[in-house]
Amino acid sequence: MLSHEQIWRGVDRLALRNGLSASGLAKRAGLDPTTFNKSKRVTQDGKQRWPGTESLSKILEATQTSMAEFVTLIDDTASAPQRVAELRLKSIRLSRIAEDSFDKSGFPNAGEWEDVEFPAIEDPRAYIVELDRDGAQVFCRPGSLVVVSPSSSVRRHDRVILQTRQGSLVLGTIKRKTAQQCTLIETGSQPDEVVLATKDIAWVARILWVSQ
Repeated sequence: MLSHEQIWRGVDRLALRNGLSASGLAKRAGLDPTTFNKSKRVTQDGKQRWPGTESLSKILEATQTSMAEFVTLIDDTASAPQRVAELRLKSIRLSRIAEDSFDKSGFPNAGEWEDVEFPAIEDPRAYIVELDRDGAQVFCRPGSLVVVSPSSSVRRHDRVILQTRQGSLVLGTIKRKTAQQCTLIETGSQPDEVVLATKDIAWVARILWVSQ
């Protein structure tokens, strides 16, 4: 029989595995950001509060995680997902990005890249884009740091940054992705749905983390 502690352990580890906080996981699944807060796991009178089956179903769908995978995260004998304590990541300001700032796979190339110390990211090849100008208000606030991982697979509902073969940079959320085309909700004060043919995309990289 599963315990209250095991279920919540699974939720926390699922968030960690996807580079999210518990509130970030809730938001990705379309839930209230406070749904998985630690303060909500026990009622005011000390009774245990369990996550609802609908909430669990939504976070599994949002992260494309099977129930079998979730059970492995619940197991207290299994190793928790580990994060690197601290890494030195490449960083560039959005306003400084040029066409040759990235290689053909979306990794740092030429340009005004800096090295910064950054904690708690699994991918040592991830990099940071500093949003030093407007243009992603719905996505995150100007001044936010966006940690990008070209090594990670991209799935529906993932926040991404991509570059077209014409050199344009696009930030948005994947709505649908097939072998022929990619549909995403572009960021901005008035978000637009953008449909791009796969052949017109130079690279697309998943955003692991956004500072708030």
